[in-house]
Amino acid sequence: MIETTRRVWAEIDLEAFKKNLAVVSELSPNSKIFPVVKSNAYGHGVEQIAKSALESPARVTGFAVATIQEAIELHGLKLGRPILLMNGFVNREELRLCMELNVEPVIHAYYQVEIALELMSLKPMDGAARFWVKMNSGMNRLGMSAEDCKKALFSFKSIPSLEIVFMTHLAYADDMDNPKSLSFTDKQLSRFMQAEEAVAQEFDNKLEVSISASAGILTVPRAHRDYVRPGVMLYGSSPLAKRDGQDLGLHSVMTLSSRLISINKVLAGEAIGYNATFVCDRDMRVGTVSIGYGDGYPRSAGNGTPVLVKTSSRVIRTQVIGRVSMDMITIDLSEIQDAQIDDEVVLWGRELGADEVAANADTIAYELFCKVTRRVPLTYV
Repeated sequence: MIETTRRVWAEIDLEAFKKNLAVVSELSPNSKIFPVVKSNAYGHGVEQIAKSALESPARVTGFAVATIQEAIELHGLKLGRPILLMNGFVNREELRLCMELNVEPVIHAYYQVEIALELMSLKPMDGAARFWVKMNSGMNRLGMSAEDCKKALFSFKSIPSLEIVFMTHLAYADDMDNPKSLSFTDKQLSRFMQAEEAVAQEFDNKLEVSISASAGILTVPRAHRDYVRPGVMLYGSSPLAKRDGQDLGLHSVMTLSSRLISINKVLAGEAIGYNATFVCDRDMRVGTVSIGYGDGYPRSAGNGTPVLVKTSSRVIRTQVIGRVSMDMITIDLSEIQDAQIDDEVVLWGRELGADEVAANADTIAYELFCKVTRRVPLTYV
């Protein structure tokens, strides 16, 4: 697509991604890194992001995805790194596929243990493999009880060439200044470490462990352990409740932009857009921008959601007024008299963090990134 025909686009800054990966390395210098690239690398393009990760000096040991389909796609890129399948498998066929593709499944329920033991009794492994045994330490989403984890770990230990990682997931590590968050996380870690201690001797105290995703990497150093699984922080957004990505030294990777396609004068007392959610309190200069929820811009972005307008001489902040439509939004240009048709409008990115936009839209940056649709071409710099 040539420059002059673009109505909306997302620029992906791979150097910013590498800088965020370096932050992970600095925070967890003794941990191996499994970047999370599920949901097409949070909407950033899994192929380019994964290859960029391998170009960095960070200790990228493998990659993590959610679904078997994502694992198949990532395997097809021939990156030469293990693939962690965080949702695990649901039947023997999926496990067999994992073994063929060097995909490392999370074992989060005892039925999976039974499937694995049955399959391996029928067909011994040709080479090395690795399972990640997951304990439910308080998230109550995926994971086994401590007792079932112990049984699984002891059963798998008897299988030659099978490596084991013991893991859990922190549910509330994003607000550690809050006593409730601190207490909840301490309880999770206590439960997990008790379970770890119960099996450590059987593994000669060499059982590898993974606990931390983005929030834990940033707030719980004692939970970094052997492997960390950074997700949204790699893309420049904060997983923490009260701090944005810039506060944490992270760099925006995706900049979503569109263009002004109309500028109108709207009189005081007139309403803007569907359902008259904004009524002009004065005569206003109103711009229409060629982006909407059909492109992934959130319909929940209400009056006051910030945007940036790039005129020929400056970049100036203004706001959404009126309801987001499928293909358009309207913005206040009353104080930007030099704005013209075809000027660029930044919806989020380097100069306007996705965390701030998400807060105005009553959502999180994760959702903003993942909902960018295929109408939006990605360009890499």
